[in-house]
Amino acid sequence: MLAGLRAGLGAGCAVHGQRGQRLAHSRTTEKLQREYDAVVIGAGHNGLVAAAYLQQAGLRTAVLEKRHVLGGAAVTEEIVPGFKFSRASYLLSLLRPQIYAELELQRHGLKVLPRDPYSFTPLLEDRSPPRSLLMGHNMAQTQQQIAQFSQKDAQAYPKYEVFMGCLVSAINPLLDAPPADTTALGQGSLLQSLRALWPLLQAGLALGRRLPHFYEVLTAPISKILDHWFESEPLKATLATDAVIGAMSSPHTPGSGYVLLHHVMGELEGQRGAWGYVAGGMGALSQAIACAAATHGAHIFTEQAVCRVLLGTDGQAQGVVMQDGTEVRSKVVLSNASPQLTFLELTPQEQLPEDFVRRIQQLDTRSPVTKINVAVDRLPSFLAAPNTHDNQPLPHHCCSIHLNCEGTHLLHQAYTEAAQGHPSSRPMIELCIPSVLDPGLAPPGCHVVSLFTQYTPYELAGGQPWDEKARNAYADTVFDCIEAYAPGFKASVIGRDILTPPDLERIFGLPGGNIFHGGMSLDQLYFTRPAPSYSTYQSPVPGLYLCGSGAHPGGGVMGAAGRNAAQVVLRDFRRLRWQR
Repeated sequence: MLAGLRAGLGAGCAVHGQRGQRLAHSRTTEKLQREYDAVVIGAGHNGLVAAAYLQQAGLRTAVLEKRHVLGGAAVTEEIVPGFKFSRASYLLSLLRPQIYAELELQRHGLKVLPRDPYSFTPLLEDRSPPRSLLMGHNMAQTQQQIAQFSQKDAQAYPKYEVFMGCLVSAINPLLDAPPADTTALGQGSLLQSLRALWPLLQAGLALGRRLPHFYEVLTAPISKILDHWFESEPLKATLATDAVIGAMSSPHTPGSGYVLLHHVMGELEGQRGAWGYVAGGMGALSQAIACAAATHGAHIFTEQAVCRVLLGTDGQAQGVVMQDGTEVRSKVVLSNASPQLTFLELTPQEQLPEDFVRRIQQLDTRSPVTKINVAVDRLPSFLAAPNTHDNQPLPHHCCSIHLNCEGTHLLHQAYTEAAQGHPSSRPMIELCIPSVLDPGLAPPGCHVVSLFTQYTPYELAGGQPWDEKARNAYADTVFDCIEAYAPGFKASVIGRDILTPPDLERIFGLPGGNIFHGGMSLDQLYFTRPAPSYSTYQSPVPGLYLCGSGAHPGGGVMGAAGRNAAQVVLRDFRRLRWQR
């Protein structure tokens, strides 16, 4: 275990490894008991959030994680000696404000490092120096940057921000509650039906006259929406990255607008849409949540793989069976694993309706993402914004740096290649350097670089394997692209960690390598996530709940699925007690 992963864990925060050994400082050494009120499969951030709320409410809760490290995709790992990487997820914004406050994450060691400016798009063009687009929270400065490309766009941008803010404000409350329960419709009075639909009615009322525009953003290609607002390609391409990131879709794909909305729903320190780094890497966030849960008495274990959900003769979930055959009994089971893993591998198939199984099998989990973590011995120096002689970080170094984003046509071209089974020859690259704001992640003078790249298919054309040769060939393509913007980058590389879609699936349990546990298309959201009639975290198996990103409201380091699922479990517990 890395020392960096222990950030925020203090006395009384018990997190244990295989056979109960401690993985963090603790006053007590608990062993895995044979019975709990609740068992959570997987210590991803949603599972940890759910456990914290359940334990806080008095349910004796255990979290069982198969890897040696907590956090699921929100982890910090030392892949290259001396360099600590946020190996999968790498930025924070979407975590719900209620979770910060209710779990007292700051008290448990969470420290967020905001970024301003936050976006930098250098261009490749025949002029010296090339232009770039730097965007931050100072609207006047951002408008000045946009005006390099279009005065009209500079004037339109504040209105666009207000427009998107209004849409986000209207639908934001839908993230913090289960979807409307459609089973209640038609079975009770008109008042009961209206009560079930009230969250949606509230959102509609908040949107008011903007409802048709909201509908258009949800259903149209993001390229159409952006063409309505702007004319300059670098601005449109930069904004479009938030609509396609993590999605096997093009800016021209209908419905891509929702993914953009999803990514601007977050906030940091009251700043809507802001993204920041977690001090110590994303694993420090997971450790803070784990500490919040453990402080209340939750038992959290790593290297404890669950192989099956244990069912009683009545078909109700009664616990889990571990890989070594050990049975851990519980009144409820919550799965932070993907819907596919939960229902197609861990749950006996004969206990599930055929239609439900078929729908889970047919979920779209295509992923375009290859994540590359890089250790470098110096900061990249971009042609569009060269480093100073002392090689100290400049404002753009703390940003998400968008490469191959001169125009939306490049994003579409990259998608088209991957859709045909070929890694993009000019991939979309989001480059981040968290060690600029968090120097402890790397040795002095060195840096960690996160490359979130797409598009790469899960299956290569012609049945070719994603072997070392294919991995390195794609990584070399990415590095060649970076070299064109920042000469000398390749010479600065000390080591790299290449995670293709199959690697993301194998290591982190992301189905198809999909960072959202399944596509965020309209047919896989709200009422239908993960399947129609099962969007309220309950499953066809009584006592088995889904609490991960495959449930509403979807992916990203948001915590909403874990919090909402815990609320449903606690509600069901209260009902059972009342009936008794």
